Amino acid sequence: MDAIDQVVLNSRMHYLGMAARTIEPAMKLAVLACMDARVDVAALLGLRPGDAHVVRNAGGRASEEAINALAISQAVLGTREVMVLHHTECAMGRMNEWEIAARIEAATGHPFHEKLDCFVDPIAAIVEDVERLKTSTHLAHRDRIRGFMYDLAKSSLTEIFAAQSAL
Repeated sequence: MDAIDQVVLNSRMHYLGMAARTIEPAMKLAVLACMDARVDVAALLGLRPGDAHVVRNAGGRASEEAINALAISQAVLGTREVMVLHHTECAMGRMNEWEIAARIEAATGHPFHEKLDCFVDPIAAIVEDVERLKTSTHLAHRDRIRGFMYDLAKSSLTEIFAAQSAL
């Protein structure tokens, strides 16, 4: 059985007997997190199905696509708070844009010219992402945006930055 078949089977087992839930997240929370498989966002934050939206991408960055997803989450589906969740040992902080692009090109045989949100300072990246969200005119609710760092080795979560003013 391949990995996709296994997770499809898991999903059938997981949802057996669960009651229908509303489409709006119960906690009115959206989490922007890295796609790193070592970070189990739901387990880390104690989220159950239906509690929150989780938007994941490389680095957990506030990219245009992530902001679009958060805009839908807020304006259409009722979330009011945003948690930015980065982590230690992130590949987006260990390699620069050119190194990642070269690996993608080597793997596919095609040039890769897309913008990548690499960073040198992981703390500064959290501050940058919170600020980017706080100033985005596409987000209906910008007053409760907070940034956190998850330390993989210590399995600890530390708040780094919070949007200070209601907009």
